[in-house]
Amino acid sequence: MVHHTARLPDLLRAWRVTAGKKLQRGKPLPQKEVAERMEVSERWYRNLESDAGVPLTPDALTRLAAALALGPDERLALYGNVHAHADPATTGVGPGPGDGTEPRCALAELLATQEQFPAYLVDQSWDVLDHTGTMATWFPWVLEPGANLLRWVLTSAQAREQLTEWPAHAAVYLAQLRFALVTSRGEGPLAALLDEVLDDHECRSLWGQDLNVIAYRQGHRFRLRLPHVSAEEITVTSQVLLPAYRQEIRYVLLLPSETSARQDGTRIQPPSQPRAQAL
Repeated sequence: MVHHTARLPDLLRAWRVTAGKKLQRGKPLPQKEVAERMEVSERWYRNLESDAGVPLTPDALTRLAAALALGPDERLALYGNVHAHADPATTGVGPGPGDGTEPRCALAELLATQEQFPAYLVDQSWDVLDHTGTMATWFPWVLEPGANLLRWVLTSAQAREQLTEWPAHAAVYLAQLRFALVTSRGEGPLAALLDEVLDDHECRSLWGQDLNVIAYRQGHRFRLRLPHVSAEEITVTSQVLLPAYRQEIRYVLLLPSETSARQDGTRIQPPSQPRAQAL
């Protein structure tokens, strides 16, 4: 089942509300004003918001994003939805479909160089493709068949114990799931994953509170309770890397802060800065 909040028209209406707040109007930006800001007819914009199959050129996308004062995550969601079924081999954006394994192999090699830290690869559905040994030590669930990051975060009791301030984490991951749904137009395993997540009453409540979209958790700083690793809470910062032209694969590295400590009292140190090398 595809939920209505994965549809672009619902996001456009929500973004008009947000635009009204950003512009201090005290009410949603009217459809007429959005059309005027885009330099299109009000009927054209109404058709767009009613999902009447209005074609969106690159120029129209740019003007729509500006008219609604969209931030970077919202712009990515908008562009991703419009180009959800674009084939990189025919758009001139990147390599053809036969080259899809190369970024994964390269990132798997990169994982091997970061064994000191928890790191992992996930695909567009958040299925775990690969991980470091440290990731498995911190989070043994990644070793389970069919391990899926979103399923673990949003439906497991363990995640609620290990992620400090779990509701805030859940809201962010739900916003990422909404971003993925709108950019894939609610197709594939993501729709089934959403149904599974919304069986949890806490997630269902959070899902209905807003229509936020978040593309990535780049630079997100958060705390973990992992007594099998440290007697104290561990603060980490997530770093997200995307291979060029194959951004459906994500490499995520969790970097502990300098103050995080192991259970034996030693520090969990962040990586030192790499030295420049002559070419």
